[in-house]
Amino acid sequence: MDYIKRDIEKIILKLTNEYPAILITGPRQVGKTTMLKELMKGTNRNYVSLDDLTQRALAKNDPAMFFQIHKPPILIDEVQYAPELFTYIKIMIDENRNAGDFWLTGSQIFKLMKGVQESLAGRVAVLNLSSLSQNEIYNHLENIPFTTDLKVLSEKEKQIEKATTMDIFRKNI
Repeated sequence: MDYIKRDIEKIILKLTNEYPAILITGPRQVGKTTMLKELMKGTNRNYVSLDDLTQRALAKNDPAMFFQIHKPPILIDEVQYAPELFTYIKIMIDENRNAGDFWLTGSQIFKLMKGVQESLAGRVAVLNLSSLSQNEIYNHLENIPFTTDLKVLSEKEKQIEKATTMDIFRKNI
């Protein structure tokens, strides 16, 4: 299946240049990891998933060793499984203050946010990723905020009709 570009990608890339850490939250299976892996292609960013029980045990039991092995810039997937990392991330941010060093994902929002608020306040941009929007699924158009301006709506309708016609044409080939 082809990757579907997400509307939030531009925001993530912008915030990566402004904040040392970015946390992407959202329900399971909405594409947090897929999107961030797509964005990190061609970069030197490391990836580690705390779904891996060996990595999770290392992160929980020896966070210092975890960061000796997995150096920033890094994407830590399912970070809520090892809240012990937050203090070490805070220390590393305070020492280096490098924008974009940490990309974090998590799906257990309440447990995760408690650790983030205690340790990373002011150091992390928190974004929520929802399931695919109709715009993302069907059109891949520039995501324009809702408006009642008839001219804007008419133009968007033309773009949708054109995209739908092209989809139908491709399916019939």
